[in-house]
Amino acid sequence: MRLLILGDSSAAGVGVLHQRDALAGRLAAHLSHDRAVSWTLVAKSGATTATALAMLADLPEDRFDMAVVALGVNDTKNGVSEHVWCKNYAAILNTLETRFGIMRICVSGLPPMGHFPLLPRPLRTVLGRRADRFDRRLRELADAWGNVTHVPLDFPMDVSMMASDGFHPGPQVYDAWAARLAAALTR
Repeated sequence: MRLLILGDSSAAGVGVLHQRDALAGRLAAHLSHDRAVSWTLVAKSGATTATALAMLADLPEDRFDMAVVALGVNDTKNGVSEHVWCKNYAAILNTLETRFGIMRICVSGLPPMGHFPLLPRPLRTVLGRRADRFDRRLRELADAWGNVTHVPLDFPMDVSMMASDGFHPGPQVYDAWAARLAAALTR
């Protein structure tokens, strides 16, 4: 199985020391029980849907069987409009299908930013509501697309499960997140 992972700092593995404990490493581990998995990670801190489109444009053409997309937190906190965000996300999905031949895509839901310990109130509340709206739009986009599955990140955000920065996932969150994505990819 050839897997492409596209995203922001959480996809890049910020919050853990090794990729084996990050999203890509845990996802490959969950998927490799009965098949060989090779993965390509295209992710960077601060990535938005607009910068992810640029990263895809710079990626050499290749073929992948499946893709995971983890974007939205930076668009949410940077004030990108829902309309622009959805337009960019649709362009990403289209690029994954047409340029890379990917017919099975999982989009990761936005995390519950209203529970991020690093964010002070009332910012936490405002960003939490905004992330919830973006996530609803993402679910609608995935449902309309057909071969795209929205995987919600609705597990409890316990401070002890977060990275020491209070903003990024810790090893337990990465593993739980990867398990959900693997289950969705293999359905």
